Amino acid sequence: MATNYVSKGDTVTVPAPTGGVQSGVPVLIGVLFGVPLATAAEGVPVAIRTCGIFTMSKASQAFTVGQQLYWNNTNAQLTSTASGNTAVGPALAAAASGDATGRVLLK
Repeated sequence: MATNYVSKGDTVTVPAPTGGVQSGVPVLIGVLFGVPLATAAEGVPVAIRTCGIFTMSKASQAFTVGQQLYWNNTNAQLTSTASGNTAVGPALAAAASGDATGRVLLK
């Protein structure tokens, strides 16, 4: 194994951003996107899962399996709109525009 290997990177520990984080509520820190595994106050180290399959709130848009999804940090929801949003991964299930949540594979 390479001597500079640190970890798989599927879970990273970082200081919680301004306002802190809640367990299970997606967070975007710069371009680092993931789901906190615990609730933490601002500045407190918190583990964030950066890959895996998650169900998250979504915009009023239909999604198809395999469609690239993005995180709209302003509205705290998945969207199919690339402009101004952060790519997070493909949809893993079809979702109707009226559905409140969508399933995404974080990579």
